[in-house]
Amino acid sequence: MAQGVKVGDTVAITATVRKRVTEDRVTVMIPSYSQPHSIVDRTLHISSGKKVELAGEVTRVDGDSVTVGGKGLRITVSRDAVRPVTSHVPPKKNPPT
Repeated sequence: MAQGVKVGDTVAITATVRKRVTEDRVTVMIPSYSQPHSIVDRTLHISSGKKVELAGEVTRVDGDSVTVGGKGLRITVSRDAVRPVTSHVPPKKNPPT
């Protein structure tokens, strides 16, 4: 799904809510990530099975896996689990004057 993902791109991962742990945290299941993951979600009415989108920046690309980081999120998932949001464009160099 995300073949052209490179370091610096912003990507989104769709996770499924499992259950509420505390007043402000829920556990989610992330595709191709074998561990439950806890995130902050202060929504009052969230139910099990609801889809949540997690966004972050790609910090590493290794073959078929992508490491995504940002706002308490640092996970390694397969390329099929991420959806590109924005592409990183490096700053342009100004010519010497």
